[in-house]
Amino acid sequence: MLGPIDRFMHVEAASGIVLLIASVIALAWANSPWGDAYEHLWHIPITIGAGSLVFTQPLHFWINEGLMTIFFFVVGLEIRREIHEGELSDLKRAALPVAAALGGMIAPALVYLSLNASPASRHGWGVPTATDIAFAVGVLALLGKRVPPALRVLLLALAIIDDIGAIIVIALFYSSGVAWSGLLIAGGGAASVLLLQRFGVRSPAAYVVPGGVLWWGMLRAGVHPTIAGVAVGLLTPARSWFGSHGFLSAARDAVDRVDALTQRDDHRADELLQPLGQIRQAQLEALPPVVRLQAALHPWVAYGIMPLFAFANAGVRIDGSSLAHAGSGTILLGVMLGLVVGKPIGIFLASFAMVRLGVCALPRGVGWRGIAVVGCVGGIGFTMAIFIAGLAFGDPAKLAAAKLGVLLASAVAAVVGLLVGRLALSEAPAPGAALTLSEAEASTEK
Repeated sequence: MLGPIDRFMHVEAASGIVLLIASVIALAWANSPWGDAYEHLWHIPITIGAGSLVFTQPLHFWINEGLMTIFFFVVGLEIRREIHEGELSDLKRAALPVAAALGGMIAPALVYLSLNASPASRHGWGVPTATDIAFAVGVLALLGKRVPPALRVLLLALAIIDDIGAIIVIALFYSSGVAWSGLLIAGGGAASVLLLQRFGVRSPAAYVVPGGVLWWGMLRAGVHPTIAGVAVGLLTPARSWFGSHGFLSAARDAVDRVDALTQRDDHRADELLQPLGQIRQAQLEALPPVVRLQAALHPWVAYGIMPLFAFANAGVRIDGSSLAHAGSGTILLGVMLGLVVGKPIGIFLASFAMVRLGVCALPRGVGWRGIAVVGCVGGIGFTMAIFIAGLAFGDPAKLAAAKLGVLLASAVAAVVGLLVGRLALSEAPAPGAALTLSEAEASTEK
């Protein structure tokens, strides 16, 4: 079970480094004498279409609403897989990360709203509610063997549930008035996806057009179009066509045919194409589509789309005039305190309450110090927080303050998480110090 999780964590940890480099370059460029060129770059119009059917939007739109749809598609795939066979497949196992994620969203929102009660700034309450999995995993990776495997699994599950919460927040609170005509178009795209699955269409390329229709419908409806990526990801089948037994049967049959052909002295090379193709097909269909697509797209998203998003959005011009704008100071402070203070408090208190109420138990090898570390690194918002900030604020000064708050809070949370981790996790936890809920129930029955 830990093999795929370790590979996922490795990609995320390395992605955090690339994200950091992209963000530093963006900040340096935006605050250099060539800062205007940075701003103008993202306003370059890009046109897609042919003839009279054309769609023109600035480069920034195609990154935030276009490429980020692929990011959300991968998020949807991960959610679908976790619901089918991961931490979210069992209510008892999911209880702790669900509670921790909810606490880690509610507390930061309350901290932010306590400082931003005015209508002009309170719309940004969703900004400090999001956790960035790449940077959070990167901090845990720096802690090395101090971090027990169960703690990494807990952080991954918490981050996935946090992503679900962020998606719900975006759909419900950061979408404009819903146009029913757009929803009908989106519904047609979703129905087309289901229809292709019903007819057994296996090629991912066949789903690009229905997915595009769903994306366009969401955009027309006033719902943020990246939600289309999540929807398609959740609709992706989580069961394989062949499975392991089907793969072995098909592969053995193909290998036997290859062996029979090679025994003949007069066989032609092109005769091997069909059995070799059968082996490739069996190899593909041995994995569920949700696993195969996530494995194929995850590196592209982690090393390409997310750093590009950071490069396009982290370039905040830091000057006194923007922060002196009415409400900007409290927005910055609310985002910072929400992430650095609200996240750890919310995650820890929600976890503590669930365990004390007997709803769940801490995973084996994870103590309250480990929960505190997860809470600290949960304050690293970055990608999703900046994304929500772009939806929450249309005013450039308020948006700059929110982004700067996210960047500063993420840096502080990373340092605090690293320091707390080195101090709190310096000793290996005692074996059997905490039991899972199922083990606790078993011991009670005995």
